[in-house]
Amino acid sequence: MKKIQISELLYVIFTLLVSGAFLYNYYRINIIEGEIDTLSLEISILRSDISDNTQKLQENIANTYNTLSNNLNEQRQNVGNIEQKLQQQVGNISGTVNTLQKLSNTDQELLQKYSKVFFLNEYYAPARLEEIPSEYKYSDLRTVKINYPVWPYLKRMIDDAKNSSITLYVHSGYRSFNEQQSLKGQYKVVYGTGTANQFSADQGYSEHQLGTTVDLITTGLGGELEGFDETTSYNWLLANAYRYGFVLSYPKGNKFYVYEPWHWRFVGVKLATDLHNQNKNFYDMDQRDIDAYLVNIFD
Repeated sequence: MKKIQISELLYVIFTLLVSGAFLYNYYRINIIEGEIDTLSLEISILRSDISDNTQKLQENIANTYNTLSNNLNEQRQNVGNIEQKLQQQVGNISGTVNTLQKLSNTDQELLQKYSKVFFLNEYYAPARLEEIPSEYKYSDLRTVKINYPVWPYLKRMIDDAKNSSITLYVHSGYRSFNEQQSLKGQYKVVYGTGTANQFSADQGYSEHQLGTTVDLITTGLGGELEGFDETTSYNWLLANAYRYGFVLSYPKGNKFYVYEPWHWRFVGVKLATDLHNQNKNFYDMDQRDIDAYLVNIFD
């Protein structure tokens, strides 16, 4: 009887111990699970914070990048504008230098108004004169010369006229101060001073002294200048001479000399073209406006 009670007691004790262990483990597990849940929540919150912070950081980085990129592009544009302005300034300076160089190498007298306006002294002569070949002259009895850089334009004009079945010859070209003085003296003797002054310039006032002016003639006139305006050659010149830089110095109604349809002066293609398009005469322009064309006279 006593043995049985001890066994039972031991059983009870064992049962209590097992139950206690079980309960302890149960509550311990619940505590741990609670801690795990808390930790999981904290991890979730932390992950959310990390995600939010990461997104904000990415947005800040993107905004900063865009701002820096825009600033960089703006600075590049500013630098580009500065470079463009510098290039323009360099180009303007270069153009000005080139213009000054061209002007320094160009005879300043070539576009001056003479014909009772400006005076060429007895020492003036073109830097270089070109003798006109015989096939371009009306007569081989005398030498005819022209300002050297003008000759290519005159030659091309006469050649193109010939290709259009138009005959043109050079009757006279460059005259020195002394030659003009001698010629004017002869005209005074033959026609009288008053009449001679109507069609012949005094020495120093003749466009022929520049070497850029020619008297042109054609066949069928017996070697005379009179009647030239009634020829097809004259009409061709009226329509085409400006293309080669030549203008009629003394058209009808001019205030300097009588009408001279044979007298053509080289002023450069640009000026001659503008005069033609505007239906103006060389002597109708202000000298200041004419001077602006000097730099392009041989372009």
